[in-house]
Amino acid sequence: MLLALIIASEIGFWVLLGAGLAARYLLRWRRVSTVLLVCVPLIDVVLLVATVIDLRRGAEPEWGHGLAALYIGFSVAFGKDMIRWADQRFAHRFAGGPPPWKPPKYGRDKLVYEWKAWGRAALGWAVAALLLGAGYLLVGDHDRAAPLLAWAAKPAVPMLIWLIFWPVAETVFPSRPKDQQA
Repeated sequence: MLLALIIASEIGFWVLLGAGLAARYLLRWRRVSTVLLVCVPLIDVVLLVATVIDLRRGAEPEWGHGLAALYIGFSVAFGKDMIRWADQRFAHRFAGGPPPWKPPKYGRDKLVYEWKAWGRAALGWAVAALLLGAGYLLVGDHDRAAPLLAWAAKPAVPMLIWLIFWPVAETVFPSRPKDQQA
């Protein structure tokens, strides 16, 4: 059931976001748009409450609980950026807004961008780890709850790869404009 709720949360995120942007830019319903967009983070709250209820009822901690924590953590870290990304594209396409912002391609701006993006991911990981730790304490039975703590380590390899191949690589081998790459 938890997996279905995670999938429904992701679908709900995009449906509420799309409806909020359509109300704002196509229908010019500013208040309705604001209400819909304010409801987007409530999806994470629903998922969190459902996960806590499931664990409190004595459910065996499993990968669905870990995935829910990671989903919420990364949603907290990247949710605002995803909404901004969609808003810029929707405004440009349907309301004559300026072209969407693009990440810098080189220079100090690119370096700062890469470190900030990785920092957001680290924040998401930290939020997920805190939620998993809280779930561990909530279950109470340390042997039964051990899979929750194991989930806290799952993002380690992707995070390390991201760190090495983007922020560190950009720090050591900075990108340059094509005319300066000789």
